[in-house]
Amino acid sequence: MKNHLIASAAVGALLSFAATGGYAAEAADASAEVDAVVVLGQGQSRQVQTVKEEELALEAAGTSPIKALEKLPGVNVQSADAFGAYEWSTGISIRGFNQNQLGFTLDGVPLGDMSYGNHNGLHISRAITNENIGRVELAQGAGSLETASTSNLGGTLQFFSRDPSETFGAQANGTYGSENMHRVFLRMESGAIEPLGGLRAYASVVDQKTDKWKGGSEQKQRQYDIKAVLPIGEGKLSAFYTRSERREQDYQDMSYDMIRRLGRDWDNTVPNWGLAIAAATAYNTGRPLPAPFATVDDAYYAGAGIRDDNLYSVSFDTPIGENFDVHIQGYGHTNEGQGLWYTPYLVSPGFGTPGSNAAPLSIRTTEYDIDRKGVIGGLTWRFAGHEISAGGWYEKNDFNQARRFYAETLTQLRDALDFQSNPFATQWQYKFETTTTQGYIQDVWTVNDALKINFGFKAVKVENEVATVVGSPLAGTIESKDSFLPQAGAVYQFTPDLEVFGGYTENMAAFVSAATSGPFGSQNQAAVNYIAQNLNPETSKTFEGGLRYRTSRFQGVVAAYKVDFNDRLVSAQTASPILGLPAVLSNVGSVETKGVEVAGEFRLTDEWSLYGAYSLNSSKYQDNVINANGTIASATMGKTVVNTPRNSVKAELSYDNGGFYAKLSSVYTDERYYTYENIGGKVDGALVADLVFGYRFSGGPLLEGLEIQGNVTNLFNKDYISTVGSGGYVNRDVAGTTMTLLPAPPRQGFITIKKSF
Repeated sequence: MKNHLIASAAVGALLSFAATGGYAAEAADASAEVDAVVVLGQGQSRQVQTVKEEELALEAAGTSPIKALEKLPGVNVQSADAFGAYEWSTGISIRGFNQNQLGFTLDGVPLGDMSYGNHNGLHISRAITNENIGRVELAQGAGSLETASTSNLGGTLQFFSRDPSETFGAQANGTYGSENMHRVFLRMESGAIEPLGGLRAYASVVDQKTDKWKGGSEQKQRQYDIKAVLPIGEGKLSAFYTRSERREQDYQDMSYDMIRRLGRDWDNTVPNWGLAIAAATAYNTGRPLPAPFATVDDAYYAGAGIRDDNLYSVSFDTPIGENFDVHIQGYGHTNEGQGLWYTPYLVSPGFGTPGSNAAPLSIRTTEYDIDRKGVIGGLTWRFAGHEISAGGWYEKNDFNQARRFYAETLTQLRDALDFQSNPFATQWQYKFETTTTQGYIQDVWTVNDALKINFGFKAVKVENEVATVVGSPLAGTIESKDSFLPQAGAVYQFTPDLEVFGGYTENMAAFVSAATSGPFGSQNQAAVNYIAQNLNPETSKTFEGGLRYRTSRFQGVVAAYKVDFNDRLVSAQTASPILGLPAVLSNVGSVETKGVEVAGEFRLTDEWSLYGAYSLNSSKYQDNVINANGTIASATMGKTVVNTPRNSVKAELSYDNGGFYAKLSSVYTDERYYTYENIGGKVDGALVADLVFGYRFSGGPLLEGLEIQGNVTNLFNKDYISTVGSGGYVNRDVAGTTMTLLPAPPRQGFITIKKSF
């Protein structure tokens, strides 16, 4: 059955390639670029795709742009909500590299590795509202040298905001849907203000709330975005500011054992405070747990992620004469965040004392405080077929992280979606200062009309310094440094329609500055000293190449790649995540990844188009994990990398006549493991479809600019596991008791009404 599913989906994905043979003879202008919302990287020496705003707009309102990239080859997106915005569950992996091994930027501003435990950035779903994104560019193998990232071992995602309009106007969108989801988006455009030199700007606000699809409570966010552009001569000054306030209630991490005993719709007990108190009381007094609990970890009262972010940037771009371009940019980011769980493992002070109202549980938080500032600059010089660019990036990041506990009462004092205050205990608190310096130089040489060659390198130095406020004493600096990380490639155009490309890139990922991961995650000075003296940062060497073909109605790409991932560092999960035990970082050897990606889009008629993509990936551990005494701690050699599907297939059929539009899309994701040894811990593959349809009105002031759009996610109500690894990965899970799975949401529907003025 599995092979049949793969074969059927692959046929759909590759139909677009077969169709091109009949069309080639009819093409009136074979050199014209296909009118597409996904551009497959023509002229690039790397595997690159760009998704335009028209495609992003087809997603359900509030959907993270990460989810819109799921259609691209080599990309695997997972989430426990319909929008791909619930950060605890949302993850993206590309060619076997997980999210914290990828690079992310917004208008050039680094977003860090977008990890849930913020330490050097923020998630794109908080950095900008999706209605204000103009395009997203994905480089599956390696980003460009100027990308401001120290985590992009694998691919790089660059998000670009929309510029303000030249004309005065407004946009108002309202959405309602499943689980009482409601969202309002408003944007005002100033248009070009000529007395102010043509300054144009927009300001927008969005407010979104939705109940969880299982369990109690809600997930909500309010976002403010402002952007301005001022022409200065032939250049421009750009600035943006975003403010995000996110409050999201968590879903309970599950295991296969829990799903068998309790069902996929089991969740934390909120709003049933009495059941949470009964379970915690039983655990702390040695009495039997209330039904249906088998262990106290089956459910907690609640968990939540609370984040407030401010992100801002000012940039200036201008030509100098005919041959020089200059770019300079300054940015800043502040974050205050708490990730919390109600834990029965530590009671509130006074519990058990006669007459006390103290609860047999407490609230455990991990708290984040980020203040980072940076500058990015670059110069481009064009002469005699050469385009030489050079530049640099500097950032200083002050990051404070703490683990605290807050008291609760039998009658419940606190709201899980509020920032907690007045802790009764601080387990640990550390201050981290990270200084990042990066420089690059590159030459893109247009040898002739057909051949273009690029070569360059970047140098990176990252210093991580730690100081203790509370907890086990930690001090010192760990450095990640490489002065020569080369990138080279070429693209050759055989005909106006057909080109071949290829490239080679080396990258390094800097050590992480956090008390919950990376070198300092052990919270042990001896371990930190050992890592500083003996462990190397993770590195990758990527080879890729392929063919691109395009006509006025078709574009397609076939690419192959091989990646050598060395000095792989793993923080071993030693217990249930709620216990918060220190992680132990170790070098567990290398990974070899190789694969093939195929994608194509064929515009059948002016109204109909067909898109397909297929990826074949083999990611294998090359070494066993060896203990200090020489014995095998984990027999991983030759095993498949966790959370890496071997096959993935995407297919879409779209219709758009200018008024009515519709798109049926499907994604097949092959089986995945959450066990390093591939013993137990296998999640079955799944074929999931989404549907979008809508109508754009016209014909008068009231109808002009009016649009209605419907979205149905998980169209056929597929029951499957989406997120794996939410609670970490383990060696094996024969009994299926590892709490690291999150089921996907059922079918949901949403209606959006849009009106532009």
